[in-house]
Amino acid sequence: MTFDPHFAADGTADLPILAFGKTAFKKWREAQSAARRGWVDISGFTAEPGSVLLLPDDKGVLEGALFGWDRDDFWSFANLAAKLPAGAWRIDAALPPAQANAAALAWGLAHYQFGRYLSKQPDDSTRPRLTWPAAADRELVLRLVSAIGLARDLVNTPANDLGPEELANVAAGLAQKHGADFRVVAGDALLEENYPTIHAVGRAAAPHRQPRLIDLRWGNPTDPKLTLVGKGVCFDSGGLDLKPASGMKIMKKDMGGAAVSLGLADAIMDAKLPVRLRLLIPAVENAVSGDAFRPLDIIKTRAGLTVEIGNTDAEGRLILCDALAEAETEKPDLLLDFATLTGAARTALGPDLPALFSRHDDLAETLTKAGIEQQDPVWRMPLWKPYRKMLDSKIADINNASDSPFAGAITAALFLADFVSPETRWAHFDLYAWNPSARPGRPEGGEAMTLRAVYAAISELFAP
Repeated sequence: MTFDPHFAADGTADLPILAFGKTAFKKWREAQSAARRGWVDISGFTAEPGSVLLLPDDKGVLEGALFGWDRDDFWSFANLAAKLPAGAWRIDAALPPAQANAAALAWGLAHYQFGRYLSKQPDDSTRPRLTWPAAADRELVLRLVSAIGLARDLVNTPANDLGPEELANVAAGLAQKHGADFRVVAGDALLEENYPTIHAVGRAAAPHRQPRLIDLRWGNPTDPKLTLVGKGVCFDSGGLDLKPASGMKIMKKDMGGAAVSLGLADAIMDAKLPVRLRLLIPAVENAVSGDAFRPLDIIKTRAGLTVEIGNTDAEGRLILCDALAEAETEKPDLLLDFATLTGAARTALGPDLPALFSRHDDLAETLTKAGIEQQDPVWRMPLWKPYRKMLDSKIADINNASDSPFAGAITAALFLADFVSPETRWAHFDLYAWNPSARPGRPEGGEAMTLRAVYAAISELFAP
């Protein structure tokens, strides 16, 4: 666990949280004494979603709290963490399992803090604790809190402390934790083992930040094969097609796909889901030096296709194509990749809604449904084949970037599709991995978008 989710120990004396929608609150208010109605009214509490009112008894001693609850908002209970005083609290309602899990998970994630670089750590003794809702699945909640906390920590860590080597060390730690097999192919060994695009993108970085392919395997070899691929660009300068300062500022988050895939792998292994898991992370820094790859270079990929470099800032798809080609060699039953791939996806869908691409309607439907149910949404976008011609090259098999200003997220997905067999059940997530502003349970900074949805979908697809 990377942070304390602030759950109270069993048997701890606690205070009730009375959770109401507006209609239920009106009925409750009418049944109260005149003195209590007066307190509620003068405080202006009307059960607006997320609002909290502390309730004193007739002697002024705190005896509970009122809470405006939006049953349709997963993050509703995250408001409580910031608004309740220290002490142990319990939700005074018989929540069904799904709502109990949501309440506990939102509460736990609301206590996430990235304090690694603070000289003075926050005082946790001033924060409230929650008694577990009776119907909550404690193992599931803590598993997801831990996985999401890991992903957030990785995205939030600055690039000077999280390069390709450090990212590999995190994966090695997970392998040791869960008894997984682990291997790294680094530096010029990438060329020897035929990962040329990973090498090309990462070779300009300093010697201690050499590119690498992280490869983790876990599970029973006879179980269905699930392969996760995560984009691990630990910092993206844009390469020789240098980004402007505004575009480069938060590029420590360009390994957000790797962070999500690591958190997801941790949750899958912790739950011992019946899958043969493989995790592939191409980890690089897209730097500028005399050895940087150049516009109009042509690189032969692991799959044998040649790529003309239309833009060195379209590097994520280059490292992913070699990892996807390797994933294809094992014919996985399900192949998922996660990447902070295009600004075009953000332009189309905004920062909160990851784009989902898949050739398989049933898979896309399962993932979309899980996103709705978990309130961790994704939005399917088309792999529109006519746009593939935007990536045509006159002297290579494909260009890594289109000259057109249109359909950037689609053409990026189509580039990746060239390296995945049409028969493979594959989905590609183009996500932001960042909260641009703070909201309850979602502090500004790194975010594990799609993790809860995909975990739920995998649990359903591979149910024993």
